[in-house]
Amino acid sequence: MSILEKVNGHEDLLRLSDEERKILCAEIREFLISGVSQTGGHLAGNLGAVELSVAIETVFNTNIDRLVFDVGHQSYVHKMLTGRRADFAHLRQFGGMSGFPKPSESVTDSFVAGHASSSVSIALGMARARTLLGENYDVVALIGDGAATGGMAYEGMNDAAVSGEPMVVILNDNEMSIGRNVGGVSRHLSRLRSSENYLDAKRWYRHVVKKLPGGNSLYNFTSQLKNRLKRFLLPSTIFENMGFTYLGPVDGHDLPGLITLLTSAKELREPVLVHVVTKKGYGYKFAEEDPAKFHGIGKFDPLTGKKLGPKVKTFSDSFGETMVELAGRDNRVCAITAAMPGGTGLLKFMDAYPKRLFDVGIAEEHAVSMAGGLAKQGMIPVVALYSTFLQRAYDQIIQDVAMLHLHVVFAIDRAGLVGDDGPTHHGVFDVGFLRQVPGMRILNPVSLKEQQDMLRWAVEEYDGPVAIRYPRGTEGTYTASDWQGMAHTVKCHRKGKNVTLITYGSLLENVLSAAEKLAQQGIEATVLRLLSVSDLDTAQIAAQLSETKKVIVAEEVCYGSGIREALAWELKDCHVEGIDLGPDFVTHGAQKKLYECCGLDAESIAAYTKEVLSQ
Repeated sequence: MSILEKVNGHEDLLRLSDEERKILCAEIREFLISGVSQTGGHLAGNLGAVELSVAIETVFNTNIDRLVFDVGHQSYVHKMLTGRRADFAHLRQFGGMSGFPKPSESVTDSFVAGHASSSVSIALGMARARTLLGENYDVVALIGDGAATGGMAYEGMNDAAVSGEPMVVILNDNEMSIGRNVGGVSRHLSRLRSSENYLDAKRWYRHVVKKLPGGNSLYNFTSQLKNRLKRFLLPSTIFENMGFTYLGPVDGHDLPGLITLLTSAKELREPVLVHVVTKKGYGYKFAEEDPAKFHGIGKFDPLTGKKLGPKVKTFSDSFGETMVELAGRDNRVCAITAAMPGGTGLLKFMDAYPKRLFDVGIAEEHAVSMAGGLAKQGMIPVVALYSTFLQRAYDQIIQDVAMLHLHVVFAIDRAGLVGDDGPTHHGVFDVGFLRQVPGMRILNPVSLKEQQDMLRWAVEEYDGPVAIRYPRGTEGTYTASDWQGMAHTVKCHRKGKNVTLITYGSLLENVLSAAEKLAQQGIEATVLRLLSVSDLDTAQIAAQLSETKKVIVAEEVCYGSGIREALAWELKDCHVEGIDLGPDFVTHGAQKKLYECCGLDAESIAAYTKEVLSQ
């Protein structure tokens, strides 16, 4: 029996020797690579956090102590060590284990964690609750350097550092974005470095050293040494100035060292920040060489690291290619992303126009407000965000874009159900909150060609705020484009006399299939698609309704978006019903299965239609 098979919690880890824990880490990596290759999931980050996770579970008892993840895709090892190893066969599958912490799944999962930068705030709330209720347990926040680019992380740390509450904040620095995390200190040192004396000395040093034999190599070496020293010193300055006791940096793959340092942090009984340096993908060469690819990956061959299945062009790919085209025609076009140039399809744009690609880190509020500033001064910014992350910038959309009717284009990726990542990542709220914003145009392409046409129109012809929302993955069987501008925003895909089905976006395929099933039962349905959901052209809709004036609105949103109500108000002689994802958060699983579960697959839509018609 392997060591991993013997470990199901804190007590089991305490019984292991240092050598056994080392073997355990190797077994965990082997298990992760094998398992994720079969199910897909987040791999690189979890491989990099193996020793850290083992150390945390050894020093803290997460059955009692509270461990708060920041973006919980790095929780796989935690789950493995807390009795859920067997559940990995169904990782992120419908009815199976979530890829993120889920309190309903285990008491050791203290909080939901799908959006970044909130862990310190949540942990501080738990620590204060502990004190107020007179209870006794430890509180730990685990935040990555990427999540620490978000401003909320510093709001939490600013409060936590002076709270006096015993808590441990672990900064997992994978050496990819730590520079952003210490912006305050960087600005302070920038002021020192910008003094004339400093600049003169730097120029003199470079000039003299490069004249020496081997001067270029010497200059490069000393420059690297200086940067390494700076990286070593900066974090302690900012965190200690905040009020934390700072420990580190420590090698995140030195398990005995981690256990010793975390034990010390626990015993201090005050706000402590532990700086841990890890390597994404550690122990699996393919993930080490390309951590972005293995951040979140589908099924792959563990021997070669290559993804399984054919490569298809996605909406993200199509968006990126069109952006390159538009930027080539107009030097005012620029792109903004929040730590996801790859996920949003902007890597080609970044290569072609690096000065016009702004990756602001995990800071959606800043991204949108900066876009407002760019637009006000004559640029044409395109803000590329996942639907679920756009939620964090709602105030900025209203205050810093819409109120001035600025020309900002929002490219909203992952609109609708995203499948395996589950409720924290489904893009099912943007239609509802964007429809409330005055002047906002909301477009819903169903094909790659239509997405491209809408993007060209939004950038080159429109002059106000516009959102183009498109799903994860690629188009379905309908590949035409029906976009002709805001004058024609209703497309009739099928004509029938008994009922009118109205939908938009990627749900079109299910609705058309439902109409076909109804036709086989003698019920003829008109199918209308809304190319824009912000400006409901009721005249176009009314002109194409079925004879019965019975209307069903099908939407891939939670608890409706107001479209059904608006149509019922405008089309007073019609009986309008609606079908959507329902009033609850949607679980994780394959998209097709989720449609079935929520009643938005073709069979369910057809059944619901028959029920309405029978009333």
